[in-house]
Amino acid sequence: MTGKTDYFGTVVIPLFNERESLVELHRQLTAVMERTFAGHELIFIDDGSTDGSIDALRELRAGDRRVKIISFRRNYGKSAALSDGFKAARGDVVITIDADLQDNPEEIPGLVAKLDEGYDLVSGWKLKRKDPITKTLPSRLFNLTTSLVSGIKLHDFNCGLKAYRGEVVKRISIYGELHRFIPVIAGWEGFRVTEKRVTHFERKYGRSKFGARRFLNGMFDLATVMFLTRRASTPFHFFGRVAFLFLAAGSLITLYFLVIWMLGHGLRVRPLMVGGLVMIVIAIQIGSFGLLAELFTSRVERTFAYREHRIDD
Repeated sequence: MTGKTDYFGTVVIPLFNERESLVELHRQLTAVMERTFAGHELIFIDDGSTDGSIDALRELRAGDRRVKIISFRRNYGKSAALSDGFKAARGDVVITIDADLQDNPEEIPGLVAKLDEGYDLVSGWKLKRKDPITKTLPSRLFNLTTSLVSGIKLHDFNCGLKAYRGEVVKRISIYGELHRFIPVIAGWEGFRVTEKRVTHFERKYGRSKFGARRFLNGMFDLATVMFLTRRASTPFHFFGRVAFLFLAAGSLITLYFLVIWMLGHGLRVRPLMVGGLVMIVIAIQIGSFGLLAELFTSRVERTFAYREHRIDD
């Protein structure tokens, strides 16, 4: 892509203890955004940093009013930071990038060009990833599993460098650690999702903030996303179908023994009879859980929507 677009661009940058990277990142982003967009803003979300990152951000804002700051009083996680950044974003195009300088801002024009091809979300693909094998191998397994299960054919779901049309970030809802599955959520909302190969650098300052447990959490989150995207319009539709299968199987087994008893045959406790009764009990429990989930769903978004923070705009 060459030349400046007519778009207003927003860059959303979640960060936690990345003070050393912020000045250089701001310089790189500003240079690229001024060449690419008619106007832009940089939204930094300080996720409860304890290394003085907020002070560095305020110094940047003092010299550049296009810098916006959202600061959390404690660490809520990357999904929370992105969620609040998306709510504040005003751009026709929204870019996300990590603050650790491992992503290259010079890739932004290429991502925007892919949007102009008709896509709604373009995810970066770190083909040559500059991370140790303890991170790259589990990541490949995670990406392969997510692609197979979700049907969204990407190689790198969790790349921090992405480009979105503005309507996408206003439509999707993320919480917990669901930021890994933004392409899946967007895809199941009907948006066109693709990927583009991007360069990746070794970490220049500090250390990774993510431990090995995130890969196990990722598998649990994948199940959550598939429930949220593939279920029917309400939780009770999903749980109700499962409950019906158990109820039908348990009822048939119980009816079989009832017919035997009515024909005059003596009954004795058998494993199959106990299994039928257990299935009926399980069906009642699953159905009840579905009703509770129905009540919970109506309130969960409000529960996750509130985070104590301040905005410097």
